[in-house]
Amino acid sequence: MLKNYIFVFCIFMISLEKAHARIIYDFNSRKSVNDWVVIDDGVMGGLSSGSINLDGDGNGLYRGYVSLENYGGFSSIRLRQKEIDVANYKYITLKVFGDNKFYQLRIKSRYYDRHVYAKEFYAENEWQVIKIPLKKMKPKFRGRNLRMKNFNSDSIVEFGILIGNKVNEDFKLLIDYMSFE
Repeated sequence: MLKNYIFVFCIFMISLEKAHARIIYDFNSRKSVNDWVVIDDGVMGGLSSGSINLDGDGNGLYRGYVSLENYGGFSSIRLRQKEIDVANYKYITLKVFGDNKFYQLRIKSRYYDRHVYAKEFYAENEWQVIKIPLKKMKPKFRGRNLRMKNFNSDSIVEFGILIGNKVNEDFKLLIDYMSFE
């Protein structure tokens, strides 16, 4: 009997935690990834190549090759949204299955901003939930740190993931969902 109460309590706590989360993008509930845009270093003459698709299980599959040739070295995906109020949230959470490489989560607070706020994360070769504090996201422009305050806005209009580890490499990142907590 006690085991049943413990089980019900655990389910309740998990449900309560999910109730406080706001899903940004759940790949499993989508039929396509047409909302996402790939931007590689080809915009400046580079030869890197990335793509975003759905895998057979409905996860976002971001993969490709980063090349340092022609002054390149990055691939990214971006998702523009209507302005999202984040005043009541402290974290962006991602569930990913990686390839033991570093990636950056990137956000914008206004459409017309040229800079982003970014935080690096390490994507292990297993499913993991990565929780990034919004206030730890640092301002960047074209890979360079800016002398500005960390993210402190009440809204977000764009999300992105970038790989640019200064080496030639293949990459593969599965993404289940992104949410706010």
